[in-house]
This record gives sequence, C-alpha cells and structure tokens, in this order.
Amino acid sequence: MTGSDVTREGPEGERPGREAAPEILRGGPDGGKPGRGAGQRGRRRGKGRRGGRGEQLMAPPAEFQSYYGRPVIKAPAWRARDIAGYFFLGGLAGAGSVLAAGAHATGRTTTATAMKVSSLAAVSLSTAALVNDLGRPDRFANMLRVLKPTSPMSVGSWLLAAYGPAAGAAAACAVTGWLPRAGAAATGAAALLGPAVATYTAVLAADTAVPAWHGAHRELPYLFAASATAAASGMALVVGPVRETAPARCAAVLAAVADSAVHRAAEERLGMVAETYRTGRAGKLLRTARALTALGAAGGALFGGRARPLAAASGLALLAGSACTRFGIFAAGIASAEDPKYTVVPQRAAKEARRTTPAPSVERTQPT
Repeated sequence: MTGSDVTREGPEGERPGREAAPEILRGGPDGGKPGRGAGQRGRRRGKGRRGGRGEQLMAPPAEFQSYYGRPVIKAPAWRARDIAGYFFLGGLAGAGSVLAAGAHATGRTTTATAMKVSSLAAVSLSTAALVNDLGRPDRFANMLRVLKPTSPMSVGSWLLAAYGPAAGAAAACAVTGWLPRAGAAATGAAALLGPAVATYTAVLAADTAVPAWHGAHRELPYLFAASATAAASGMALVVGPVRETAPARCAAVLAAVADSAVHRAAEERLGMVAETYRTGRAGKLLRTARALTALGAAGGALFGGRARPLAAASGLALLAGSACTRFGIFAAGIASAEDPKYTVVPQRAAKEARRTTPAPSVERTQPT
C-alpha cells in the first residue's frame, strides 16, 4: 500500500476507522443512511405516531430500591420490652404525680396516697427497665456525670434522678403519716417534674433518625402526654374509691379525645410514613389502643361513679390502651427504620418540593 492508496475516508478497500464512526451514526457526511441505533429510534417513534398514541416507554417506570435491599439507617438496638415499657411506666409515673397532687390538694386522701405509691412503683420499674436495656447499672450513673441540655438522654437521666427521690418521699410520708409538710413539698415537686418525666421520652425518640418518630417530632410529645394522662386516670379508677374518682374520669375523657386528635395530626404530617402506624404489628397495637382508650373513657364517664367493678374495669382498659399506644409507636419506629423507602422517598419528595417552590421575591423600595 502506498501513500496514494490512502484517502480521506481511510485506506481503499478498508472499513472506516474511529474518526468516521460519528459521521456514519449521524447519517454520514454525504447524507447517507443513518446508523442502526438511529434507525431503530426512528422506527419506534414512527410506530408510536402512526398508532396515534405518542411515544411509548421503552422501559417500565423505575421503582425505589436500596443497595441490595439493605436499610439505609440502622434500626435502634432497643428491646421493646425494656424501652417501650420504660416509655409507658415513665408516663404513668409522671402523670400519676400530677393527679396525686390534685387529689392531695382537694382532700381526696385515699386516692392521693394510692397514686403516690403507684407513681413510685412505676418510676422504679421504669428505671429498672432502662438500666436493664443499658446492660450495666454504672452506665446510668455515668450519664449523670455531665448535664448536656442538647441531649434528651442526658436531660432525661437528670429528670429521673430528681423525680425519683421526690416521688419516694411523697409516697413515704403519705403512707406513714410522718412529716406532713415535707410530704406536701415532695408531692408538689413530683407534680412539677411529672409532665417532663411523662413526655421527655417522646423527645428522646424523635431526636433519632427513625422516620416514624422523627417525622412526628411535633406531635409525639402531645401524644405521649395524652397517653400518660389516660394511664394515670385509669390507675386512679382502679385504686381510688368511687366517690373520689370524678377528676380522674374527666381527665380520662380529655385524654381519649386528645389522643385521637393528635394521632390523626401525626399521620397527616407523616404522609407515606404513616403506613407504619396502620399496618403490621404497630397497626394492630394502635387500633387496639384507640379502642381500649375510648372504651375505658366512656365506661368511666358513664358508670365509673356508680359501681367500683365498672370503675376498675374502665381503669384497666385505660391502662391497657396506654401500654398498647407506647408499644405500637415503638413498633412503628422499628418498622420504618428497617424499610429503606421510608427514609429515602420522603427525603426525595422534600427535595423536589424545595426545588420546584419559587423563591420569595424581595421588593426593593426606592428612597423618597
């Protein structure tokens, strides 16, 4: 082969090289036939137009999948028996101290004493459940070495450390009859700390990356407060005389209404993540919780002031409903952490919403 045998299109008798490939795919420098890929695309588009249906999808719509189906976040290693029980018992103790203070102030001494004792027992069991989940008792003591206001766990540890002795002193003075003034002061201190003890666990859960908890961070404390009030009202119906349970019956009705309203608000905010509250084990527990809470509140309001067995049955229904609420919320959180779509899909939707939302215009005023 000589130099004259080489042309612009390449050696004579040879296929064009790499430089000519783009021209062939585009139809060639002299308007020749397009390449194979372009011909197929043209035929597909032409077929869609001839059918009157426009372009047809060449692939099915993409569905969300994570890397090998693995969760995007790590689900909490908490055990339901310990942590959900810790949530329930802490709420019962905190709200119970508030009802005990009210009963103490209004002369309902039997109910006040019983509620003080139940709050002490509940906070003791709650702390035991927390320590059991931590694995070693010294870990709880280590959390008291520093007070970190930005850490719900640190604040909660100090709350328990302050609330426990106050509840214990209030119960001891009520049972023994000793030091009534000190007992009244301890009762007031426990009542002041009680709402924080009943609801800080909601802040603790919402501070995690778990979608079902973090997505409802505004409603979760109110939901825990309503559930705790229902539990404390139920305990008052169980342990208090019928003639002293009127405030507890009113509190039970308010708690049931608030629980239903806040639960609906949380599901509306969660969007697709609310599926975890309606399906699976969490769905069964939460449906049972709402039914028991409504039944207990209605039974207490209608029959709790007439017969002690009916009051006790209503109280047990309220206690069981509150426990199911805490265990159901715990189960919903674990389910949302284990399924990666509840982590990624809402984030993508929020990002798309921010991208499509126009930025607010800034009006410039001319100086006068």
